[in-house]
Amino acid sequence: MDGDTTEPLREPPVRGTERRGQAIVLRLGGELDLYNADEVRAALTTAIDEGTERIVVDMAEVEFVDSTALGVLIEARAKIGHHGLLLAAPQAETRRTLQVSGLDRHLPVHDSVDGALAAAS
Repeated sequence: MDGDTTEPLREPPVRGTERRGQAIVLRLGGELDLYNADEVRAALTTAIDEGTERIVVDMAEVEFVDSTALGVLIEARAKIGHHGLLLAAPQAETRRTLQVSGLDRHLPVHDSVDGALAAAS
C-alpha cells in the first residue's frame, strides 16, 4: 500500500483558450456547477476584457451544467452583447439543459466550433 488513497480533485472546467481570427474559443469540460462557476466566469471575463467581440464556448467535453453555470453564461452575454457569445458542440444532456432552461433561445447554439466561427464572421 502506498498510503495515498485520496481521490484526485475534479479537473478544472476551463480546458483551454485559443484565438481564432477575431474570436476567442473557450474550451470547457466536465461538470459546470456552483463549485467551479467562478473559474468559468473569470475565463469569460478575461476574454471580454481582452477586447474580443466574439467568444465561442466549446462545450463538447461538458458533461453537466447547473443553474449557476447557466447564470455565468447569461452574465457574459450581457457584458459582451447579444451576438458576442456563441455556444458550440454541446452533448445531448447539455443541449437538453439549454432547451429546458430556455437559454437556447437567447444564446446561439451551434453543432461545432467551426460552425459557430463561421456564423460569427
